[in-house]
Amino acid sequence: MEDGQDGHLLFLSTYIVTFLIGFPANLLAFFTFVRKLRSKPAPIDIFLLNLTISDLIFLSFLPVKMKEAADSMIWNMPYILCRLNIFLFFLPIYSSILFLTAVSAERFFCVSFPVLYKGRRRIIYSLAISVSFWVLVVANASVAYWAGYNSSQKENASEELPPPTGQRCYSNFTKEQLKNLLPVRLNIVLVFFCIPFIICCFCYINFIRILSKLPHIGRRRKLRAIGLALGTLVVFCVCFAPYNLSHVVGYIKRENPPWRMKAVMLSTLNASLDPVIFYCTSWEVRKIIKRGLRGVFGKHCTSVSSEHSTK
Repeated sequence: MEDGQDGHLLFLSTYIVTFLIGFPANLLAFFTFVRKLRSKPAPIDIFLLNLTISDLIFLSFLPVKMKEAADSMIWNMPYILCRLNIFLFFLPIYSSILFLTAVSAERFFCVSFPVLYKGRRRIIYSLAISVSFWVLVVANASVAYWAGYNSSQKENASEELPPPTGQRCYSNFTKEQLKNLLPVRLNIVLVFFCIPFIICCFCYINFIRILSKLPHIGRRRKLRAIGLALGTLVVFCVCFAPYNLSHVVGYIKRENPPWRMKAVMLSTLNASLDPVIFYCTSWEVRKIIKRGLRGVFGKHCTSVSSEHSTK
């Protein structure tokens, strides 16, 4: 994060745009999936609901990052918020990757094994997978926290990673901290990016291939399937790939890459791109959005027609 003070307005504008787009869209999706699960639950809705919760956790903490960016990346807030930064900012990145992978696998099994997929226990399995994912990401964030903070305190109790108020948060690592933290980051790349990305590519390639061979599948559904696959690919390549690449480069060079902060900034766009996946996957989300657009444009057309009539 060494380049954090350069171009802080870019960080601030990215955070604001992400919040303005992502928060209302994810909030709408959240209530839609909750209502769907109460009436007619499906495994895909459980994974999408957890993905929405992950985004909302991230977006709820984003105003703190806006304040940091507005202060030229200087941490002028309480020290406890800097500690929460590790969990409430980075943890949703890992959980989002896992639930995006779960959505891709669910879509693949839905069309590949339709008879087996209709089993009653599929809801229980989806709940168990979701709980396991949350346990995994919390445990991973805890290990990263321990590697970044506590390792230096054993060597020198006077050195704390986030300095007191008025300096930067989670950026200036000692050699001892990097020695413990860099292998953890490399493990994160493998578990939370490489393996999920391979699974997503395999599932969506076969998902689209199977749908294209089914004659009774309409053109719109096939286009939504392509949109779902492309949307997930964009999220992985734009939001998560640079962030994980910084881990690999950092491990090779045994340092924090100077551009790592910009890679972290790109990961925030995930919360504003996930609604595209919600739209392509959920019929209920599409219905609410279309109803809202009809209401907005209907009122606009009515007001325009009334103005012409009065003239």
